[in-house]
Amino acid sequence: PRDRHGDGSPSRRSAEDGQRDQERRQHHLDVAGDDEEEGGQQEEMSRKDYEKELKKLHVELVKLQDWVRHKDLKICVVFEGRDGAGKGGTIKAITERVSPRIFRIHALPAPNDREKSQMYMQRYIRHFPAAGEIGIFDRSWYNRAGVERVMGFCSEEQTERFLMGVPLFERAMVESGIILLKYWLEVSPEEQQRRLQSREN
Repeated sequence: PRDRHGDGSPSRRSAEDGQRDQERRQHHLDVAGDDEEEGGQQEEMSRKDYEKELKKLHVELVKLQDWVRHKDLKICVVFEGRDGAGKGGTIKAITERVSPRIFRIHALPAPNDREKSQMYMQRYIRHFPAAGEIGIFDRSWYNRAGVERVMGFCSEEQTERFLMGVPLFERAMVESGIILLKYWLEVSPEEQQRRLQSREN
């Protein structure tokens, strides 16, 4: 059959498709260039607009909750990031209008002596979601490669063993039927400093 360009030529279609792709890429570059000239800053959302969008998201989260319960899904959500990046606030916004029996928040304290004697991942495993649940971790097993390493709570050898083993650990999670979602929240050093100072005040 003839194509919409009239001659049915694959080579002509490929050339024109390539030209359109190039134009789209150039448009994106132009937009990016405009953003760079303006300092790359996006317009800050007003509080009113934020609340309006958040209300819409809460409706979608309730739908998600019903879907997870109906399908007996197991979802594990991990939030990591720098201090002051907004992990706690994000989790609070997500769980504000949903059932705590479905959305279960886990912010584990420092391990006790008994937990220190166990396999490192062991204390996290007991908090994994059952069917129809969403487990949310405010920080997670990645502490071993982050806070614990920086603060000297584990050796370099322990960190290396963790980094070698965590892909296998998470693969086992997924193969058991858990949907694993991982998020890293980031703010600029200046914003982080401002938020940490506001906590002190």
